[in-house]
Amino acid sequence: MPALLTDTRFYIDGQWHDRPDASQIAVVNPATEQVFGHIAAGSAADVDLAVAAARRAFATFSVSPVAERLALLRRIEALLEERAEEFAQAVVAEMGAAITFARGGQIPFAIAHVRSAAEVLENYEFASRIGSTEIVREPIGVCAMITPWNWPVYQITAKVAPAIAAGCTLVLKPSEMSPFSALMFAQVMHDAGTPPGVFNLVGGTGEVVGAALASHPDVDMVTFTGSTRAGVLVAQAAAPTIKRVVQELGGKSPNIFLDDADFAGAVPKAVMGAMRNVGQSCAAPTRILVPAARLAEVEAIAAETAATIITADPLDEATTLGPLANAPQFAKVQELIAVGIAEGAKVVCGGVGRPDGLDHGYYARPTIFSDVTPDMRIAQEEIFGPVIVIMPYADEADAIRIANSTLYGLSSHVQSADVARAHRVAGQIRAGQVHINFPAWSGHAPFGGYRQSGNGREYGVFGVEEYLEVKAILGGPAST
Repeated sequence: MPALLTDTRFYIDGQWHDRPDASQIAVVNPATEQVFGHIAAGSAADVDLAVAAARRAFATFSVSPVAERLALLRRIEALLEERAEEFAQAVVAEMGAAITFARGGQIPFAIAHVRSAAEVLENYEFASRIGSTEIVREPIGVCAMITPWNWPVYQITAKVAPAIAAGCTLVLKPSEMSPFSALMFAQVMHDAGTPPGVFNLVGGTGEVVGAALASHPDVDMVTFTGSTRAGVLVAQAAAPTIKRVVQELGGKSPNIFLDDADFAGAVPKAVMGAMRNVGQSCAAPTRILVPAARLAEVEAIAAETAATIITADPLDEATTLGPLANAPQFAKVQELIAVGIAEGAKVVCGGVGRPDGLDHGYYARPTIFSDVTPDMRIAQEEIFGPVIVIMPYADEADAIRIANSTLYGLSSHVQSADVARAHRVAGQIRAGQVHINFPAWSGHAPFGGYRQSGNGREYGVFGVEEYLEVKAILGGPAST
Protein backbone atom coordinates (compact mmCIF):
# COMPACT_ATOMS: atom_id res chain seq x y z
CA MET A 1 0.00 0.00 0.00
CA PRO A 2 1.17 3.64 -0.49
CA ALA A 3 3.28 5.21 2.24
CA LEU A 4 0.52 7.75 2.93
CA LEU A 5 -3.04 7.15 1.82
CA THR A 6 -6.06 9.38 2.29
CA ASP A 7 -9.40 7.96 1.20
CA THR A 8 -12.41 10.00 2.24
CA ARG A 9 -14.96 8.13 0.15
CA PHE A 10 -18.06 6.20 1.09
CA TYR A 11 -19.85 3.78 -1.20
CA ILE A 12 -23.58 4.52 -1.41
CA ASP A 13 -26.20 3.48 -3.97
CA GLY A 14 -23.69 2.01 -6.40
CA GLN A 15 -21.41 5.06 -6.46
CA TRP A 16 -18.41 6.45 -4.63
CA HIS A 17 -19.24 9.61 -2.67
CA ASP A 18 -16.26 11.70 -1.60
CA ARG A 19 -16.42 13.51 1.75
CA PRO A 20 -13.21 15.60 1.71
CA ASP A 21 -14.65 18.14 4.15
CA ALA A 22 -15.58 15.53 6.76
CA SER A 23 -13.51 15.08 9.89
CA GLN A 24 -10.71 12.62 9.27
CA ILE A 25 -9.58 9.61 11.26
CA ALA A 26 -5.90 8.69 11.27
CA VAL A 27 -4.95 5.09 10.50
CA VAL A 28 -1.77 3.87 12.19
CA ASN A 29 0.59 1.15 11.00
CA PRO A 30 1.06 -0.95 14.17
CA ALA A 31 4.55 -2.09 13.18
CA THR A 32 5.87 1.48 12.96
CA GLU A 33 3.38 3.38 15.16
CA GLN A 34 3.24 5.91 12.33
CA VAL A 35 0.14 7.32 10.66
CA PHE A 36 0.01 5.98 7.12
CA GLY A 37 -3.42 7.13 6.07
CA HIS A 38 -6.69 8.87 6.84
CA ILE A 39 -10.35 8.09 6.24
CA ALA A 40 -13.46 10.21 6.52
CA ALA A 41 -15.56 10.07 9.67
CA GLY A 42 -19.12 9.43 8.60
CA SER A 43 -22.14 11.15 10.11
CA ALA A 44 -25.73 10.23 10.87
CA ALA A 45 -26.67 12.02 7.63
CA ASP A 46 -24.38 9.67 5.67
CA VAL A 47 -26.06 6.72 7.38
CA ASP A 48 -29.48 8.06 6.38
CA LEU A 49 -28.42 8.21 2.72
CA ALA A 50 -27.02 4.69 2.78
CA VAL A 51 -30.02 3.19 4.56
CA ALA A 52 -32.40 4.92 2.15
CA ALA A 53 -30.47 3.46 -0.78
CA ALA A 54 -30.60 -0.01 0.76
CA ARG A 55 -34.32 0.34 1.41
CA ARG A 56 -35.01 1.28 -2.21
CA ALA A 57 -32.90 -1.58 -3.51
CA PHE A 58 -34.56 -4.12 -1.24
CA ALA A 59 -37.82 -3.98 -3.17
CA THR A 60 -36.23 -5.60 -6.21
CA PHE A 61 -33.22 -7.46 -4.80
CA SER A 62 -35.35 -9.32 -2.26
CA VAL A 63 -37.25 -11.01 -5.09
CA SER A 64 -34.31 -11.43 -7.45
CA PRO A 65 -33.82 -14.91 -8.90
CA VAL A 66 -31.56 -17.23 -6.95
CA ALA A 67 -29.48 -17.74 -10.08
CA GLU A 68 -28.68 -14.01 -10.20
CA ARG A 69 -27.60 -13.88 -6.57
CA LEU A 70 -25.54 -17.03 -7.01
CA ALA A 71 -23.78 -15.57 -10.04
CA LEU A 72 -23.05 -12.40 -8.07
CA LEU A 73 -21.47 -14.38 -5.25
CA ARG A 74 -19.35 -16.30 -7.72
CA ARG A 75 -18.12 -13.03 -9.28
CA ILE A 76 -17.27 -11.66 -5.84
CA GLU A 77 -15.36 -14.83 -5.01
CA ALA A 78 -13.39 -14.65 -8.28
CA LEU A 79 -12.44 -11.01 -7.76
CA LEU A 80 -11.29 -11.67 -4.20
CA GLU A 81 -9.13 -14.52 -5.47
CA GLU A 82 -7.71 -12.28 -8.19
CA ARG A 83 -6.86 -9.49 -5.72
CA ALA A 84 -5.84 -11.69 -2.78
CA GLU A 85 -2.30 -10.34 -2.59
CA GLU A 86 -3.52 -6.73 -2.53
CA PHE A 87 -5.85 -7.58 0.34
CA ALA A 88 -3.08 -9.41 2.19
CA GLN A 89 -0.79 -6.39 1.94
CA ALA A 90 -3.57 -4.11 3.19
CA VAL A 91 -4.23 -6.31 6.22
CA VAL A 92 -0.51 -6.29 7.08
CA ALA A 93 -0.38 -2.49 6.90
CA GLU A 94 -3.55 -1.71 8.80
CA MET A 95 -3.58 -4.32 11.57
CA GLY A 96 -0.17 -5.95 11.58
CA ALA A 97 -0.90 -9.53 10.53
CA ALA A 98 2.24 -11.41 9.49
CA ILE A 99 2.33 -11.56 5.70
CA THR A 100 2.42 -15.35 5.65
CA PHE A 101 -0.67 -15.49 7.86
CA ALA A 102 -2.44 -12.81 5.84
CA ARG A 103 -1.82 -14.86 2.70
CA GLY A 104 -2.46 -18.25 4.25
CA GLY A 105 -5.24 -17.45 6.74
CA GLN A 106 -6.86 -14.01 6.79
CA ILE A 107 -7.68 -13.80 3.09
CA PRO A 108 -8.30 -17.45 2.12
CA PHE A 109 -10.72 -17.89 5.01
CA ALA A 110 -12.48 -14.66 3.98
CA ILE A 111 -12.92 -15.99 0.47
CA ALA A 112 -14.19 -19.29 1.88
CA HIS A 113 -17.16 -17.48 3.46
CA VAL A 114 -18.26 -16.30 0.03
CA ARG A 115 -17.82 -19.80 -1.37
CA SER A 116 -19.79 -21.45 1.44
CA ALA A 117 -22.65 -18.95 1.12
CA ALA A 118 -22.84 -19.76 -2.59
CA GLU A 119 -22.82 -23.48 -1.83
CA VAL A 120 -25.73 -23.03 0.58
CA LEU A 121 -27.67 -20.95 -1.91
CA GLU A 122 -27.29 -23.54 -4.68
CA ASN A 123 -29.46 -26.04 -2.81
CA TYR A 124 -31.45 -23.97 -0.31
CA GLU A 125 -35.22 -24.48 -0.18
CA PHE A 126 -36.88 -21.12 0.49
CA ALA A 127 -40.34 -22.76 0.54
CA SER A 128 -41.61 -26.01 1.99
CA ARG A 129 -44.87 -27.51 3.24
CA ILE A 130 -46.20 -29.01 6.44
CA GLY A 131 -49.56 -30.46 5.44
CA SER A 132 -51.66 -27.60 4.09
CA THR A 133 -49.32 -24.97 5.54
CA GLU A 134 -46.70 -23.44 3.30
CA ILE A 135 -43.51 -22.35 5.09
CA VAL A 136 -41.74 -19.52 3.28
CA ARG A 137 -38.38 -18.03 4.19
CA GLU A 138 -38.01 -14.42 3.08
CA PRO A 139 -35.16 -11.91 3.40
CA ILE A 140 -35.45 -9.88 6.57
CA GLY A 141 -34.74 -6.51 4.95
CA VAL A 142 -32.06 -3.85 5.35
CA CYS A 143 -29.14 -5.08 7.44
CA ALA A 144 -26.56 -3.01 9.29
CA MET A 145 -23.18 -4.70 9.61
CA ILE A 146 -20.59 -3.54 12.14
CA THR A 147 -17.27 -5.37 11.79
CA PRO A 148 -14.07 -5.44 13.89
CA TRP A 149 -10.40 -4.73 13.26
CA ASN A 150 -8.89 -8.13 14.05
CA TRP A 151 -10.11 -10.12 11.00
CA PRO A 152 -11.12 -7.20 8.80
CA VAL A 153 -11.94 -8.94 5.49
CA TYR A 154 -12.96 -12.28 7.02
CA GLN A 155 -15.60 -10.68 9.21
CA ILE A 156 -16.96 -8.64 6.31
CA THR A 157 -17.46 -11.65 4.06
CA ALA A 158 -18.92 -13.69 6.93
CA LYS A 159 -21.77 -11.16 7.03
CA VAL A 160 -22.07 -9.79 3.50
CA ALA A 161 -22.05 -13.13 1.64
CA PRO A 162 -24.95 -14.78 3.51
CA ALA A 163 -26.95 -11.55 3.40
CA ILE A 164 -26.56 -11.45 -0.38
CA ALA A 165 -27.51 -15.12 -0.59
CA ALA A 166 -30.67 -14.42 1.41
CA GLY A 167 -31.68 -11.45 -0.74
CA CYS A 168 -31.02 -8.71 1.81
CA THR A 169 -29.53 -5.27 1.22
CA LEU A 170 -27.00 -3.81 3.61
CA VAL A 171 -24.94 -1.00 5.03
CA LEU A 172 -21.44 -1.89 6.25
CA LYS A 173 -19.53 0.01 8.90
CA PRO A 174 -16.01 -1.44 9.10
CA SER A 175 -13.64 -0.73 11.95
CA GLU A 176 -12.03 2.68 11.65
CA MET A 177 -8.79 1.05 12.81
CA SER A 178 -8.51 -1.27 9.80
CA PRO A 179 -10.62 0.44 7.12
CA PHE A 180 -8.67 0.26 3.87
CA SER A 181 -9.32 -3.41 3.17
CA ALA A 182 -13.03 -2.64 3.53
CA LEU A 183 -12.81 0.13 0.95
CA MET A 184 -11.05 -2.36 -1.34
CA PHE A 185 -13.90 -4.79 -0.70
CA ALA A 186 -16.43 -2.14 -1.70
CA GLN A 187 -14.60 -1.83 -5.01
CA VAL A 188 -14.89 -5.59 -5.43
CA MET A 189 -18.64 -5.34 -4.87
CA HIS A 190 -18.84 -2.57 -7.46
CA ASP A 191 -16.73 -4.41 -10.01
CA ALA A 192 -18.75 -7.59 -9.46
CA GLY A 193 -21.85 -5.75 -10.71
CA THR A 194 -23.73 -5.55 -7.42
CA PRO A 195 -27.00 -3.69 -8.11
CA PRO A 196 -27.00 -0.11 -6.78
CA GLY A 197 -28.08 0.15 -3.17
CA VAL A 198 -27.62 -3.53 -2.36
CA PHE A 199 -24.21 -2.93 -0.77
CA ASN A 200 -23.31 0.36 0.92
CA LEU A 201 -20.33 1.38 3.05
CA VAL A 202 -20.09 4.26 5.51
CA GLY A 203 -16.87 4.56 7.49
CA GLY A 204 -16.42 6.20 10.86
CA THR A 205 -16.64 5.54 14.56
CA GLY A 206 -18.92 3.23 16.48
CA GLU A 207 -20.12 6.10 18.62
CA VAL A 208 -21.50 7.96 15.59
CA VAL A 209 -21.97 5.65 12.59
CA GLY A 210 -22.45 2.42 14.53
CA ALA A 211 -24.95 4.02 16.88
CA ALA A 212 -26.89 5.61 14.00
CA LEU A 213 -27.15 2.26 12.23
CA ALA A 214 -28.15 0.31 15.34
CA SER A 215 -30.93 2.75 16.19
CA HIS A 216 -32.12 3.50 12.64
CA PRO A 217 -35.85 2.85 12.20
CA ASP A 218 -35.39 1.66 8.60
CA VAL A 219 -32.80 -0.97 9.52
CA ASP A 220 -34.40 -4.37 10.08
CA MET A 221 -31.39 -6.20 11.48
CA VAL A 222 -28.02 -5.32 12.96
CA THR A 223 -25.18 -7.81 13.05
CA PHE A 224 -22.19 -6.92 15.18
CA THR A 225 -18.85 -8.54 15.92
CA GLY A 226 -16.70 -7.05 18.66
CA SER A 227 -16.34 -6.75 22.39
CA THR A 228 -19.09 -7.70 24.81
CA ARG A 229 -19.06 -4.14 26.18
CA ALA A 230 -19.73 -2.67 22.73
CA GLY A 231 -22.27 -5.40 22.01
CA VAL A 232 -24.35 -4.25 24.99
CA LEU A 233 -24.43 -0.72 23.56
CA VAL A 234 -25.49 -1.98 20.13
CA ALA A 235 -28.32 -4.05 21.65
CA GLN A 236 -29.49 -1.10 23.74
CA ALA A 237 -29.53 1.18 20.70
CA ALA A 238 -31.45 -1.41 18.66
CA ALA A 239 -34.04 -2.22 21.33
CA PRO A 240 -36.50 0.66 20.77
CA THR A 241 -37.05 -0.36 17.14
CA ILE A 242 -37.30 -4.11 17.93
CA LYS A 243 -34.90 -5.05 15.16
CA ARG A 244 -33.14 -8.41 15.04
CA VAL A 245 -29.73 -8.29 16.70
CA VAL A 246 -27.08 -10.91 15.94
CA GLN A 247 -23.88 -10.61 17.92
CA GLU A 248 -20.57 -12.44 18.02
CA LEU A 249 -18.79 -11.12 21.07
CA GLY A 250 -15.96 -12.06 23.41
CA GLY A 251 -14.56 -15.41 24.38
CA LYS A 252 -12.23 -17.14 26.81
CA SER A 253 -12.10 -20.52 25.16
CA PRO A 254 -10.85 -23.61 27.01
CA ASN A 255 -8.69 -26.37 25.56
CA ILE A 256 -9.15 -29.48 27.71
CA PHE A 257 -6.40 -32.09 27.59
CA LEU A 258 -7.81 -35.34 28.91
CA ASP A 259 -5.29 -37.67 30.52
CA ASP A 260 -5.10 -39.91 27.43
CA ALA A 261 -4.31 -37.07 24.99
CA ASP A 262 -1.22 -36.95 22.80
CA PHE A 263 0.55 -34.30 24.86
CA ALA A 264 3.75 -34.26 22.79
CA GLY A 265 1.85 -33.70 19.56
CA ALA A 266 -1.10 -31.61 20.76
CA VAL A 267 0.49 -29.12 23.18
CA PRO A 268 2.52 -27.42 20.41
CA LYS A 269 -0.64 -27.16 18.32
CA ALA A 270 -2.47 -25.71 21.31
CA VAL A 271 0.19 -23.05 21.83
CA MET A 272 0.35 -22.03 18.19
CA GLY A 273 -3.43 -22.11 17.86
CA ALA A 274 -3.88 -19.75 20.79
CA MET A 275 -1.17 -17.42 19.48
CA ARG A 276 -2.57 -17.29 15.94
CA ASN A 277 -3.28 -13.75 14.76
CA VAL A 278 -1.25 -12.59 17.80
CA GLY A 279 -4.01 -14.00 19.98
CA GLN A 280 -6.47 -11.46 18.57
CA SER A 281 -9.24 -13.93 17.87
CA CYS A 282 -12.41 -14.19 19.91
CA ALA A 283 -12.30 -17.98 19.63
CA ALA A 284 -8.62 -18.35 20.57
CA PRO A 285 -8.26 -21.33 22.97
CA THR A 286 -6.14 -19.42 25.48
CA ARG A 287 -7.03 -21.51 28.56
CA ILE A 288 -5.18 -24.83 28.40
CA LEU A 289 -6.60 -27.22 31.01
CA VAL A 290 -4.36 -30.16 31.92
CA PRO A 291 -4.27 -32.90 34.57
CA ALA A 292 -2.40 -31.59 37.60
CA ALA A 293 0.05 -34.50 37.41
CA ARG A 294 1.06 -33.48 33.87
CA LEU A 295 1.50 -29.76 34.59
CA ALA A 296 5.32 -29.67 34.54
CA GLU A 297 5.41 -31.71 31.34
CA VAL A 298 3.00 -29.35 29.61
CA GLU A 299 4.92 -26.30 30.80
CA ALA A 300 8.13 -27.66 29.28
CA ILE A 301 6.53 -28.46 25.90
CA ALA A 302 4.74 -25.11 25.82
CA ALA A 303 7.93 -23.18 26.61
CA GLU A 304 9.85 -25.08 23.95
CA THR A 305 7.14 -24.29 21.39
CA ALA A 306 6.97 -20.62 22.33
CA ALA A 307 10.73 -20.33 21.87
CA THR A 308 10.27 -21.08 18.16
CA ILE A 309 7.92 -18.11 17.65
CA ILE A 310 9.48 -15.22 15.74
CA THR A 311 7.90 -11.87 16.63
CA ALA A 312 9.15 -9.32 14.13
CA ASP A 313 8.38 -7.16 11.10
CA PRO A 314 5.12 -8.53 9.66
CA LEU A 315 6.41 -8.12 6.11
CA ASP A 316 9.30 -10.52 6.81
CA GLU A 317 8.26 -13.96 5.59
CA ALA A 318 10.15 -15.55 8.50
CA THR A 319 7.89 -13.77 11.01
CA THR A 320 5.41 -15.84 13.00
CA LEU A 321 3.72 -12.97 14.87
CA GLY A 322 3.57 -9.33 13.94
CA PRO A 323 2.52 -6.55 16.32
CA LEU A 324 -0.77 -6.17 18.10
CA ALA A 325 -3.18 -4.24 15.93
CA ASN A 326 -3.36 -0.90 17.74
CA ALA A 327 -2.22 1.15 20.72
CA PRO A 328 -5.25 0.50 22.97
CA GLN A 329 -4.87 -3.24 22.50
CA PHE A 330 -1.15 -3.09 23.23
CA ALA A 331 -1.86 -1.21 26.46
CA LYS A 332 -4.55 -3.70 27.50
CA VAL A 333 -2.33 -6.72 26.89
CA GLN A 334 0.57 -5.20 28.82
CA GLU A 335 -1.75 -4.37 31.71
CA LEU A 336 -3.15 -7.90 31.93
CA ILE A 337 0.28 -9.52 31.73
CA ALA A 338 1.27 -7.36 34.70
CA VAL A 339 -1.94 -8.40 36.47
CA GLY A 340 -1.10 -12.06 35.97
CA ILE A 341 2.32 -11.57 37.52
CA ALA A 342 0.80 -9.66 40.45
CA GLU A 343 -1.79 -12.40 40.95
CA GLY A 344 1.01 -14.90 41.50
CA ALA A 345 0.69 -16.95 38.34
CA LYS A 346 3.87 -18.73 37.29
CA VAL A 347 5.54 -17.09 34.28
CA VAL A 348 6.65 -19.90 31.99
CA CYS A 349 7.90 -17.49 29.33
CA GLY A 350 7.41 -13.91 28.17
CA GLY A 351 6.22 -11.10 30.39
CA VAL A 352 5.67 -7.37 30.10
CA GLY A 353 7.35 -5.23 27.47
CA ARG A 354 8.39 -5.76 23.88
CA PRO A 355 10.47 -8.69 22.66
CA ASP A 356 14.22 -8.16 22.69
CA GLY A 357 15.46 -6.04 19.81
CA LEU A 358 12.15 -4.28 19.18
CA ASP A 359 12.02 -0.75 20.59
CA HIS A 360 8.94 0.48 18.71
CA GLY A 361 5.77 -0.99 17.26
CA TYR A 362 2.95 -2.63 19.22
CA TYR A 363 4.83 -5.90 19.68
CA ALA A 364 4.11 -8.05 22.72
CA ARG A 365 6.15 -10.92 24.10
CA PRO A 366 4.47 -14.31 23.66
CA THR A 367 3.58 -15.07 27.27
CA ILE A 368 2.54 -18.29 28.98
CA PHE A 369 1.34 -18.43 32.58
CA SER A 370 0.92 -21.63 34.57
CA ASP A 371 -0.61 -22.67 37.88
CA VAL A 372 -3.48 -20.34 37.05
CA THR A 373 -6.66 -20.67 39.11
CA PRO A 374 -10.19 -19.83 37.93
CA ASP A 375 -10.49 -16.86 40.28
CA MET A 376 -7.61 -14.96 38.64
CA ARG A 377 -8.41 -12.14 36.26
CA ILE A 378 -6.19 -13.65 33.59
CA ALA A 379 -8.40 -16.77 33.73
CA GLN A 380 -11.61 -14.78 33.37
CA GLU A 381 -10.93 -11.76 31.17
CA GLU A 382 -10.43 -11.86 27.42
CA ILE A 383 -6.86 -10.63 26.96
CA PHE A 384 -6.89 -10.65 23.15
CA GLY A 385 -3.15 -10.99 22.82
CA PRO A 386 -0.39 -13.63 22.70
CA VAL A 387 -1.07 -14.77 26.25
CA ILE A 388 -1.92 -18.32 27.36
CA VAL A 389 -2.92 -19.57 30.80
CA ILE A 390 -2.28 -23.20 31.77
CA MET A 391 -4.71 -24.40 34.41
CA PRO A 392 -4.39 -27.70 36.33
CA TYR A 393 -7.45 -29.79 37.10
CA ALA A 394 -8.10 -32.73 39.44
CA ASP A 395 -10.33 -34.96 37.32
CA GLU A 396 -12.64 -34.88 34.31
CA ALA A 397 -15.52 -33.32 36.22
CA ASP A 398 -13.19 -30.61 37.53
CA ALA A 399 -11.97 -29.91 33.99
CA ILE A 400 -15.54 -29.42 32.78
CA ARG A 401 -16.30 -27.19 35.76
CA ILE A 402 -13.28 -24.98 35.01
CA ALA A 403 -14.08 -24.90 31.30
CA ASN A 404 -17.55 -23.54 32.10
CA SER A 405 -16.38 -21.13 34.80
CA THR A 406 -16.34 -17.90 32.74
CA LEU A 407 -19.07 -15.60 31.46
CA TYR A 408 -18.28 -16.66 27.92
CA GLY A 409 -19.17 -19.66 25.78
CA LEU A 410 -17.92 -19.14 22.24
CA SER A 411 -15.54 -21.93 21.32
CA SER A 412 -13.70 -24.79 23.01
CA HIS A 413 -11.39 -27.73 22.37
CA VAL A 414 -11.01 -31.25 23.71
CA GLN A 415 -7.93 -33.46 23.21
CA SER A 416 -8.25 -37.21 23.76
CA ALA A 417 -7.22 -40.52 22.21
CA ASP A 418 -10.78 -41.72 22.86
CA VAL A 419 -13.10 -39.83 20.51
CA ALA A 420 -16.23 -41.17 22.22
CA ARG A 421 -14.94 -39.87 25.54
CA ALA A 422 -14.12 -36.51 23.96
CA HIS A 423 -17.67 -36.31 22.58
CA ARG A 424 -19.07 -37.02 26.04
CA VAL A 425 -17.03 -34.15 27.45
CA ALA A 426 -17.97 -31.91 24.50
CA GLY A 427 -21.62 -32.41 25.34
CA GLN A 428 -21.05 -30.89 28.77
CA ILE A 429 -19.21 -27.76 27.62
CA ARG A 430 -21.40 -24.68 27.37
CA ALA A 431 -20.05 -23.25 24.12
CA GLY A 432 -21.20 -22.78 20.55
CA GLN A 433 -18.37 -24.83 19.08
CA VAL A 434 -16.28 -27.73 20.35
CA HIS A 435 -13.22 -28.87 18.37
CA ILE A 436 -12.00 -32.41 19.00
CA ASN A 437 -8.32 -33.12 18.29
CA PHE A 438 -7.79 -30.05 16.09
CA PRO A 439 -10.12 -30.72 13.14
CA ALA A 440 -9.90 -28.71 9.94
CA TRP A 441 -11.73 -25.37 9.91
CA SER A 442 -15.09 -25.44 8.14
CA GLY A 443 -16.96 -22.50 6.67
CA HIS A 444 -20.17 -24.50 7.08
CA ALA A 445 -19.86 -25.19 10.83
CA PRO A 446 -22.16 -22.74 12.64
CA PHE A 447 -20.20 -20.22 14.71
CA GLY A 448 -21.55 -18.25 17.64
CA GLY A 449 -21.74 -18.26 21.39
CA TYR A 450 -23.59 -18.98 24.58
CA ARG A 451 -24.01 -16.46 27.38
CA GLN A 452 -21.97 -13.26 26.99
CA SER A 453 -20.32 -14.52 23.83
CA GLY A 454 -23.38 -13.36 21.92
CA ASN A 455 -26.43 -14.70 20.14
CA GLY A 456 -27.20 -16.00 16.68
CA ARG A 457 -24.90 -17.95 14.39
CA GLU A 458 -22.68 -17.25 11.40
CA TYR A 459 -21.29 -19.45 8.59
CA GLY A 460 -23.01 -21.91 6.29
CA VAL A 461 -26.75 -22.50 6.30
CA PHE A 462 -27.17 -21.18 9.85
CA GLY A 463 -25.50 -17.94 8.79
CA VAL A 464 -27.82 -17.52 5.81
CA GLU A 465 -30.90 -18.22 7.93
CA GLU A 466 -30.06 -15.36 10.31
CA TYR A 467 -30.99 -13.06 7.40
CA LEU A 468 -34.34 -14.74 6.75
CA GLU A 469 -37.79 -14.38 8.26
CA VAL A 470 -40.15 -17.36 8.47
CA LYS A 471 -43.68 -16.95 7.14
CA ALA A 472 -46.45 -19.53 7.50
CA ILE A 473 -49.22 -19.47 4.86
CA LEU A 474 -52.16 -21.51 6.11
CA GLY A 475 -55.12 -22.82 4.17
CA GLY A 476 -53.52 -23.72 0.89
CA PRO A 477 -53.67 -27.07 -0.85
CA ALA A 478 -52.38 -30.07 1.13
CA SER A 479 -49.00 -31.48 0.20
CA THR A 480 -48.96 -34.78 -1.64
